[in-house]
Amino acid sequence: MYFITGTDTDSGKTLVSSALLHSAKGNKMGVKPIASGCEQTENGLRNSDALALIAESNIKLEYHQINPVAFKPAIAPHIAAMQQGVMLTAQGVVDTLPLTELANADFALIEGAGGWRLPLGNGEYLSDSVKLLAMQQQVGIILVVGMKLGCLNHALLTQEAILSDGLKIVGWVANQVDPDMAYQDENLATLKQMMSSDFLGYVAHLSNPNAKQAAQFINF
Repeated sequence: MYFITGTDTDSGKTLVSSALLHSAKGNKMGVKPIASGCEQTENGLRNSDALALIAESNIKLEYHQINPVAFKPAIAPHIAAMQQGVMLTAQGVVDTLPLTELANADFALIEGAGGWRLPLGNGEYLSDSVKLLAMQQQVGIILVVGMKLGCLNHALLTQEAILSDGLKIVGWVANQVDPDMAYQDENLATLKQMMSSDFLGYVAHLSNPNAKQAAQFINF
């Protein structure tokens, strides 16, 4: 089981998650426990990231099992939760996961929201949920680095936080979010020198990104 985190919001977690699912063999599934920026539909709130994971999964569950915590405003989840009188807790997030299905899948991933230290409120973070989950079963972390100005600092701080939490980063993916980033090659080379886990691939900037395209750039 893998947890996909990123250096920031819009770093490319969903694209990489979808690509990993696309390439995976056997029974596979991805879940997104918390999502903001959901669209109101006749079937309830739906999140485009969660739908992308569903599209690449062949273990089919009800939508609320894939994305149990959904908020319409595209704002920090703990703020959206406060506005709706909902309490988010680290254990509560774990309790919403379809753990049996995740454990029995040949390939399973959990996509985070925002960055590693996404606040849940009351001094808890989504990273605390991952730590609780890791006490029950093995969880490997895959870090998506959004390639843009400032990504070196973001990547190293995120790596430092994950390792200090006692978790293992199994690899990292560079995703080009800024097509006009200056000295992209040099920044990527610096990351390869400074990151301590395996480099899984560089996803070039795609005009119309999709899982199949991105999967070609990732070796996992």
